[in-house]
Amino acid sequence: MTGSARVVVIGGGVMGTSIAYHLARAGVPDVVLVERDELASGSTSRAAGGVRAQFSDELNIQLGARSLEAFARFGEEPGQDIGLRRVGYLFLLSTPEEVAAFEDGVRRQNALGVPSRLIDPAEAQRLSPLISTDGLLAAAFSPDDGHCTPESVVQGYAAGARRYGATVLRHREVTGIETRGDEITAVVTSQGRIATDTVVCAAGAWSRAVGAMVGVDLPVEPLRRQIAVTEAVPGLPPDLPMTIDFTTSLYFHTEGPGLLLGMSDPDEVPGFATTPHDRWIPRLSEAMERRAPALLDLRRTGGWAGLYEITPDHNALIGEARSCARFLYATGFSGHGFLQGPAVGEVIRDLYLGRVPFVDISPLSVERFTADAPRPEVNLV
Repeated sequence: MTGSARVVVIGGGVMGTSIAYHLARAGVPDVVLVERDELASGSTSRAAGGVRAQFSDELNIQLGARSLEAFARFGEEPGQDIGLRRVGYLFLLSTPEEVAAFEDGVRRQNALGVPSRLIDPAEAQRLSPLISTDGLLAAAFSPDDGHCTPESVVQGYAAGARRYGATVLRHREVTGIETRGDEITAVVTSQGRIATDTVVCAAGAWSRAVGAMVGVDLPVEPLRRQIAVTEAVPGLPPDLPMTIDFTTSLYFHTEGPGLLLGMSDPDEVPGFATTPHDRWIPRLSEAMERRAPALLDLRRTGGWAGLYEITPDHNALIGEARSCARFLYATGFSGHGFLQGPAVGEVIRDLYLGRVPFVDISPLSVERFTADAPRPEVNLV
């Protein structure tokens, strides 16, 4: 058991491992990551794996684009095959309001170097032949987006963190954080105490309990989301984009010889339950009948449920607490945490080192809620 650390990172998903990797690679000694289970065993292993820069919020565009660059060179550094497929993201738009919102988003994305564009329904169907264009007004597409394997990203970051000197502790549950005044003195785990003056909370859906250990309210709620996997689909285009019907949130992309698909369920209530159920299937079938009827003929061969980490404005919490010195947090990503993991690892590294990050993330601090300054994201899945 490690008795002391310069920094303790809580959470062994993509966010925690990216942060540990970036800290260790920057030369920070004695970085310790603590995970209560196996690496990637929380939300990361249950993510759909999409990676994109098509957002409405400038910060999310920049975090997504920066992460796409990192995913593209992941095979060289940290050195891991993550199965990256840059087949693009295709958002299908069915109302004038959606088209107007995405026109605005595309202008913002283009100004920041993202090659997204609006296309007509015929081109959308050429890209994604399984869809129906009935009622479709337009679509938004960016060829740089795509999907990759979340577990491989985590293992690559963890291996890189270890290579640069970090310690990764699995099966160590954090049970408390000791403080003296407004300063952290130690992290208490199920297998001992780690003396430290700095903690990074990257605990995803479980972050609120971690923040409470130091008196910091991180307004994160867990919400179950489900994914289904289908049998093999003959004739699938090799470059089938991640396809999203924005009106219903139905999405799908290739998974092996079949498809991975999912959508939001407005009947879900916040909670930590991750047992799959079939109550969402009628709504899923209705969405498929409307936008991709060919999917109705496919047999489900598997699926799973995981947790989104939801904040009140569906945008991330990134920053350093004002009330507790050296308590940093990166959580509440509301469904886009996996794809922003590389960039957020850089940001937290720079906040710890006192550097200016490549993007000003102060608008994502938790204080925005007490200041009544929410920062909503439109392009949610």
